[in-house]
Amino acid sequence: MNHKYDFGPEDHDKLVYVRPVQTEDLPAEVQLQIGDVKTVFAVHNAEGERLAVVRDRKQAFVLARQNDLAPVNVH
Repeated sequence: MNHKYDFGPEDHDKLVYVRPVQTEDLPAEVQLQIGDVKTVFAVHNAEGERLAVVRDRKQAFVLARQNDLAPVNVH
């Protein structure tokens, strides 16, 4: 139990953040594409740049992992 384990170098470039976003806070052209959904989930990189917007949290995590990214929740 007291053995050190080397997890390897941290790769922060692959870390992305998934957070809920109110549809009304998105640009008008995006709102038109989304329809009547009130909350969507955005995937952001470490600099805060929005990479994607999807309908649900699970889909956001799947999308990130399919692109070799490591998603984490942001509340």
